Amino acid sequence: MSKIDWNAKTGFFQVNGKALEFATWGPEPDRAATILLLHEGLGAVGLWRDFPAALAAQTGLGVLAYSRAGYGRSDPAELPRPVNYMTNEALDVLPVVLDQAGLERAILLGHSDGATIAAIYAGLANDPRLSAAILMAPHFFTEEPGLQAISKACTAFETGDLRTKLGKYHADPDNAFRGWNDAWLNPDFRDWNVESVLDGVSVPLLAIQGVDDEYGTLAQMDAISNRLGDAARIVVLKDCGHAPHLEQPAATLAATTSFIAGLEH
Repeated sequence: MSKIDWNAKTGFFQVNGKALEFATWGPEPDRAATILLLHEGLGAVGLWRDFPAALAAQTGLGVLAYSRAGYGRSDPAELPRPVNYMTNEALDVLPVVLDQAGLERAILLGHSDGATIAAIYAGLANDPRLSAAILMAPHFFTEEPGLQAISKACTAFETGDLRTKLGKYHADPDNAFRGWNDAWLNPDFRDWNVESVLDGVSVPLLAIQGVDDEYGTLAQMDAISNRLGDAARIVVLKDCGHAPHLEQPAATLAATTSFIAGLEH
């Protein structure tokens, strides 16, 4: 039984004692499969912009986005986040979200941190409700260029206008930023690696990455190819950085809708 009022379009639901904001598009879960959006490390419901509406319109499926604790208008997260926070989100939070939303046929679509969370869930949860996973700019291990970009973000937050910009989308921009940035810049994070979760992925998988992604190189796509081979579809976009759905929306939507059209819903 869903604890989300789909017809309200926006609202809050309770997950592990936290009020999380949500937004919905398209048909309800009892009428069609649902694409569950998992945002990036500084993302939130509002930062998906018009991508969810376009996704619902082109696929005919329902779309559900929510802001994890610490992001958007959701309750704050406890800080500091541990190095394995993405695994915790995948195994401790995501299944409760699926339960609360009443999803029986789900496609996970994640961006950046959200893509990693989706991959961990697909590889470890063995959830029969999951029919596919779509990963945009995932990371499975740390890379020096990505850590440098995250360090630059820290400078922009502390001395530039990034904090003000984040305040437009996050009720507590400090909680949102520190939860992400401090975890990634923790010295222990240099050894973080979840590449092995790919060995457990048995559902169809689509991965999308921009050639100019400043947070990860195509070595992340190579990890998918090496472990899943032809079982995964990989799309690499030229003239695209870390956010394919915003920088190359037409190509990203085309790849996503084509992939979903080939699934059994």
